Amino acid sequence: MNKIFLVAFVNLLVCSVDIAFANNLSLNHEQELGKALFQDRNLSWNRNQSCASCHGLRPVRSNNPPVDMPAAAFVDPDNVIDKSAVSGGSIPGTTGFLNAPSVGYAAFSPFFHWDGDEGLYVGGQFWNGRARTLAEQAKAPFLNPVEMAMPNEWAVVSRLKESRKYVVAFKALYGLDLNRIPPFKKFGFKRVTPPGVLEAYEKIAQAISAFEKSRSFNRFTAKFDYYLAGKTWLTDLEQEGLTLFEGKAQCSACHVSEPTIAPDGSEFPPLLTDFTFDNIGLPRNFNIPNQPEPDLGLGGRPDVAERDPDGDQVGKHKVMSLRNIELTPPYGHNGVFATLEQIVHFYNTRDTLGQVKDNNAPGFGIAGWPVPEISQNVNTDELGDLGLTPQEETAIVAFLKTLTDGYPDWGNDPNVPKGSPSPYLDTPFPPMP
Repeated sequence: MNKIFLVAFVNLLVCSVDIAFANNLSLNHEQELGKALFQDRNLSWNRNQSCASCHGLRPVRSNNPPVDMPAAAFVDPDNVIDKSAVSGGSIPGTTGFLNAPSVGYAAFSPFFHWDGDEGLYVGGQFWNGRARTLAEQAKAPFLNPVEMAMPNEWAVVSRLKESRKYVVAFKALYGLDLNRIPPFKKFGFKRVTPPGVLEAYEKIAQAISAFEKSRSFNRFTAKFDYYLAGKTWLTDLEQEGLTLFEGKAQCSACHVSEPTIAPDGSEFPPLLTDFTFDNIGLPRNFNIPNQPEPDLGLGGRPDVAERDPDGDQVGKHKVMSLRNIELTPPYGHNGVFATLEQIVHFYNTRDTLGQVKDNNAPGFGIAGWPVPEISQNVNTDELGDLGLTPQEETAIVAFLKTLTDGYPDWGNDPNVPKGSPSPYLDTPFPPMP
């Protein structure tokens, strides 16, 4: 790499580095570029939307109840504050159709594939796994008409050319001269995509995915991590919750809570997901703007549907990691549940509480639940009639809150003082797509 370009790149990009957020989580040069791109609103049609708009990098303040969140959740801050289900787009009046999932720990999701031994699909990104890798996922929001709404890759790359720091960075890191690409504004749709555009667009996604693979998103600093490492212990209520989580409540059947073995033979922390897909019978959320039809999830993908004539994948959405779950309301792929307590109660009583008309009924979650938005393939084996008492539900919620990162800062635990590194800081990560 040209040293002059490298020095210039670092100097230009350093102003975009949020020191408070970094907190000793060092980023390499490509990750620094990815962070700048991740936060750049100029890469949307109205220069008002970035990746960070829906996957915030900082803790937010929740208003219900009023509390400062102890760590970043990497979801839409507006959704956390307002309990709104979906995110607004760059063009006024447009919104997404599903609740933006957290980017935290998404780097560990394997490539989307069919597991022949288990007879199910695993991995990928998005609620339906349609992007095989983080880089594939990073390409999509720029061109999504209800997200960043750019017309094509050329338009996105042209916005890069407006910033000298990107021109320098792409030359230094990738040997790409953005100045050789004509501006989209001048030619628009009147000519074919010029050379260099698609390569530059690939590198945008590559840099963003590199940032998402950094420790910034994968900290392993929850109380549960320090507990597993033998550095602290759970309260009686938290321990009861863990016991229920792995036993009576059957949560760990999909949200795996046992450590595994890293490539070097050391203990690898659990990711609290098995990366599969499931239909848990969520009710339809009638508060999503324009009330779109329920999303068919995995079974709505044309490539999956072609191989699934019986519709066995319809209604199934990805099992997301429960890490930082305390910080990511509302819950479910359609954001129908406002609180952690509510979704735990749903898992427990979906089939026994009774029935109400919809999620706006006065008795929602109290007198009953609405029917599932997709009635096919509802999981009736591992949830719906768990027989948990209110005290046991409370215990599970208490355990789930031990999965929140930043425990040395918010835990006030003399066994894990401020500044304590992750007990898994030196554990080599498996290959991440």
